[in-house]
Amino acid sequence: MLICDEQTVSVKDACRDFSEVIKLAEQSSSVVLLENGSPRYKVIDLEKNPVFELTEEEKIDVVAKRVLKRYKKAFEVLAE
Repeated sequence: MLICDEQTVSVKDACRDFSEVIKLAEQSSSVVLLENGSPRYKVIDLEKNPVFELTEEEKIDVVAKRVLKRYKKAFEVLAE
């Protein structure tokens, strides 16, 4: 995922001033919220992006995260 510096805000700053995040999303159509320097959340303006799609890589990441969460104990047992 490509992220421009103007479109990123830390989660801490977003909690402090969410109205600023909304303004940024209105200007650029989306804002990425960073947690510990990594992309964590995305705020989008639904009027400018009524339908948004994930890239194939992002889809794989979502599915992998779900599988790992669901079968965490099994993976831990297999790791022993």
